[in-house]
Amino acid sequence: MTGPRLIVGVIVMGVFLPLILFFLLDLRTLTEMFILSMSCFLTWGVADLVTSIISRPRLLDRSPSDALKSLDLTEKQARQREREGGTGDPTSN
Repeated sequence: MTGPRLIVGVIVMGVFLPLILFFLLDLRTLTEMFILSMSCFLTWGVADLVTSIISRPRLLDRSPSDALKSLDLTEKQARQREREGGTGDPTSN
């Protein structure tokens, strides 16, 4: 996460959005304001974390169905090696 992105995220998701929601929802106490602010900021942080994980090169251009297909393929290959009598470990002779 870069510096400017963090600063903008703190200001927008930790201050502006909670203030707007605070007034639109007609909330009354500071505690409600702080809870709203922390929940917005936490949600933004989790979303940013998930985005950074998904944007890793090995996950780009990969749909969930592609991931399941490749998982199924590796499981089938492992089962086939077991049926052929090999454990998949070259040192186990």
